[in-house]
Amino acid sequence: MTETATTTFTAPARFAVPGRIAVGEQTASVWQTATLTEVRRETPRAATFRLAVPGWAGHLPGQHLMLRLTAGDGYVAQRHYSIASAPDASGHIELTLDQVPDGEVSGWFHTVAEPGDTVEVRGPLSGFFAWPGDRPALLLGAGSGVVPLMSMVRHHRARGLAVPLRMLVSARSPGELIYAQELGTETTAVFTRDAPAGVPVGRMAAAHVAPLLAEQPPGGWEAYVCGSNGFAEHASRLLVEAGQPVERIRIERFG
Repeated sequence: MTETATTTFTAPARFAVPGRIAVGEQTASVWQTATLTEVRRETPRAATFRLAVPGWAGHLPGQHLMLRLTAGDGYVAQRHYSIASAPDASGHIELTLDQVPDGEVSGWFHTVAEPGDTVEVRGPLSGFFAWPGDRPALLLGAGSGVVPLMSMVRHHRARGLAVPLRMLVSARSPGELIYAQELGTETTAVFTRDAPAGVPVGRMAAAHVAPLLAEQPPGGWEAYVCGSNGFAEHASRLLVEAGQPVERIRIERFG
């Protein structure tokens, strides 16, 4: 395994803690061997890596795991990654990773890894950002922040859930929109640098958020925000200004 300079990931920030979901500590503390079985290109910089984990105990949409790589000389690199796939009984999970400049773990996945390679995983971790599908969900993401939100969308579809779900996702351009071919009517895409003909270019704004808060489902929305520090602050501010209760906003930040 080729090692390069270290990249960092910041732990999820706790903006509010309503309805915390319990995580099985015993299961989450055990390292398991995962075998790479498939690689799918999502954008020029992002790809999905499908892993077979025979002992995987299952997860909830929005949870993440710890991944560990060990080099031949004993050097160890660990990173937190959100789980992209919906919960199922297949014994597989999927991770969608951006290729970070000089990132040792993402760099290995994007330039070295191939089906048959093994890594170690531990999880699932964190019940804070999890969505079990029991309440209306309003999802706001930017860039790779769409990854845990897509797990929620996939879960909603796979189970045929009747509970309302809507997603707003921001990307620089259509070519950088992760899962573009999979997004459906529940999703509105916002493009900040380049957009299809007739679609305005700009940052996510009140005009995108306010209509969803104006006509809320019974019981209101549980809001999930995922992205960079700047996006998380901006999106959560839009939600609050549109009337979303602060205690019903959950934030996960990627740094």
